Amino acid sequence: MIRPRPITLMLGALVLAGAAKTATSLLSPEAPVDPDSLFVSAASAAGNAAPAAPAAPAAEAPAPQQCEQTPEAMLDAMREERELLDQQKTRLSERQAEIELAEEKLQMDQTQLSDLKGELEDLLAKVKKAQTDDVDRLVALYSAMKPKEAAAIMDDLDIEVSVMVLGTMPERDAAPILAKLNPTRARAISRIILERSKLPGDQRLDNLKL
Repeated sequence: MIRPRPITLMLGALVLAGAAKTATSLLSPEAPVDPDSLFVSAASAAGNAAPAAPAAPAAEAPAPQQCEQTPEAMLDAMREERELLDQQKTRLSERQAEIELAEEKLQMDQTQLSDLKGELEDLLAKVKKAQTDDVDRLVALYSAMKPKEAAAIMDDLDIEVSVMVLGTMPERDAAPILAKLNPTRARAISRIILERSKLPGDQRLDNLKL
């Protein structure tokens, strides 16, 4: 019987060992990784690491302004503002009513003044007409008299009446009466008749002898 050589036995053992290892690696899957063991390892690594320097404190941000008024307070403020507006509107309405009343009263006063003015003008017209009628009547009376008789009356008559009558009388009737008057009175009447046609500021009736 032939015995194998020692070197041959060694090579065969190596080959068998490699095949067995290869078979084992193919037939045996890798062992699953345990998460807890990884977490413990990571924690251990973190614990063993040098502590990091403390971060600088961040600048404090300004605190947001809180709303000072609550919804109830805001509603109260709006209600008060509405009440003020209503009060102002009421005062404006009252003022407008007062102005309208004053305008109406002023219109009534103007109407009354206009009516009074019309009545006064009518009254003055009537007075002037009556005065004119009276003067016309006196003129007719003195014109019917003889000049000497009329002059005798006018010498004692009020100077204004004499001037009014002789100034209204036609010249052919006034001249004979004026000639019979007292010379001083005749000169005064003549001067007054001449000056009354001028403006009041231009009249010169001072030192007038009657």
